[in-house]
Amino acid sequence: MPAFWIGHRRYQTKGDAKKAVQEVLYRYTVGSIVDQEEDHLLLLDLLDLHHEAADKIGPGVQSFAIAPPQRGPYPGFEVIRTDQSRIDFSYLTCLKPPTHRQQVLNVMRDEVKPTINAYFEFRHSAGTLVSDQSHTPLETTNTAVSYFRGPAFVDIAEAFAQSAGGWETIELTPSTEPGLGRFSDRDLAQRWFTHHQEQAELGLLSTWENQRCPRR
Repeated sequence: MPAFWIGHRRYQTKGDAKKAVQEVLYRYTVGSIVDQEEDHLLLLDLLDLHHEAADKIGPGVQSFAIAPPQRGPYPGFEVIRTDQSRIDFSYLTCLKPPTHRQQVLNVMRDEVKPTINAYFEFRHSAGTLVSDQSHTPLETTNTAVSYFRGPAFVDIAEAFAQSAGGWETIELTPSTEPGLGRFSDRDLAQRWFTHHQEQAELGLLSTWENQRCPRR
């Protein structure tokens, strides 16, 4: 059985991934906030796997809570958004195999990593390692390159996919690990790289600020 990934976390099987999520679920009592940083980060990456992630996230994730049972005997997870609205989500839905669109989005992010890394290095060498939101100084270990000031990454990717003929027309090389696949058509990959450079408006946030922004 192939490995399963939640963000950068590799699990031997999907069952192991499910167990890790359930350990978070039952570590807290119903109604309580998921307040351990690693648990919060795991749930953020898990939520990204939901096929309705954008709708669930809304204006941004402030925190997660343990929701009481709704359609069965077991508790679940609830998103507390930055506008204080709440919505539940099924972790089992998140653990379903990723769609082709989700796989292409993962590869798209990986294909433009040189741009992201170059932007960070430019800001670092220029001595402007400061949050563009709160204007507080940042440490290199507490800095995230974010799309919060301009079009979301997903919107940039969506526009490119439509110009290429749709998500299903973008073929990927086989990969057993997330992010290591590539566009089979390297000319198309270069077009995506250029499109991203032209459209992305990057900025710096602290890790905490970025975690609580809409997933972009």
